[in-house]
Amino acid sequence: MNDAIEIKLLSQDKYQDWNDYVTAKEDGTFFHLAQWQQVIEKAFGHKTYMYYACSGGASGERIVGVLPLAHVKSMLFGNNLVSMPFTVYGGALADSDEIRKKLEQQACELARQLNVDSLELRERKINNPDWPTKELYVTFRKEISADDEENMKAIPRKQRAMVRKGIKAELVSEVDENIDRFFDAYSHSVWRLGTPVFSKKYFQILKDTFKEQCDIVTITKDDEVVASVMNFYFRDEVLPYYGGGKDSARGLAGNDFMYWEVMRRAVKKGCKIFDFGRSKEGTGAYSFKKNWGFTPEPLPYQYYLVKADKMPEINPNNPKYKFFIDTWKKMPLGVSRFIGPMISKNLG
Repeated sequence: MNDAIEIKLLSQDKYQDWNDYVTAKEDGTFFHLAQWQQVIEKAFGHKTYMYYACSGGASGERIVGVLPLAHVKSMLFGNNLVSMPFTVYGGALADSDEIRKKLEQQACELARQLNVDSLELRERKINNPDWPTKELYVTFRKEISADDEENMKAIPRKQRAMVRKGIKAELVSEVDENIDRFFDAYSHSVWRLGTPVFSKKYFQILKDTFKEQCDIVTITKDDEVVASVMNFYFRDEVLPYYGGGKDSARGLAGNDFMYWEVMRRAVKKGCKIFDFGRSKEGTGAYSFKKNWGFTPEPLPYQYYLVKADKMPEINPNNPKYKFFIDTWKKMPLGVSRFIGPMISKNLG
């Protein structure tokens, strides 16, 4: 069987076959979908390497494994090959450990050819016990009911009170067809946190590329934007991924109401899993998601080191970025929206 397996690079005519494979795999994720090749190359200009393993035969080529990769290189944040940057999950999907190893061997060879610092696989389980592993992040996933009242009761009491506060404040949720109100709320929120904003172009590309698998839920009060979130849909899962609130959100429980509305609307779409995404332990986002009754699950990101002698530390917890974060918070919002995309495109 080993001799029959070929490793190839993805072309657009194979997108549907790739996505059919990802969707059918139990450990497949939204972030394994082929369209990320277009998103990353169009939005950020990073070169992608979308490898798939295939077997031949009388019936023709059949995909038996995939491994999406992108090369993110900058003077400020290093030179790394990642599966996948700008996403929560990645790594190889394969029909067997043998095929997975062949894909990973190909990735390691590419990492050496590109002379990167490291290869990073953002996996949900440890596949290579001998590789350096970072457990900086956890993810929050939970089954949701088809009944709104059951989902409301499943939210712990204190957090449920916040959702009801938003309802009492007569907040309104709307699905936006364009990204303008979302970008206003999102960029305001990340600026307050001292984080460089992604470009408006990036979010438009996401919306245009993923179409019905991507929507925006915006929360308003008296026609004024309070909060907004961009959501991804994959199989029977909803993933609220990029979001933020204006200054009014805290007093109105806008974020609590927003995620409740995402959940409520997702149930109507037939979703059964709510994926709250990753957070770092000890952060406000981590506490917020736990308060919703979600249990953290470790994300063991694994590394193959090439030039580097240790795993990269590209995250806000790294002390060397503290001055940068504090400075960014003092920058005018308009300036942060202009400069931010030049930096964030290399954060991955």
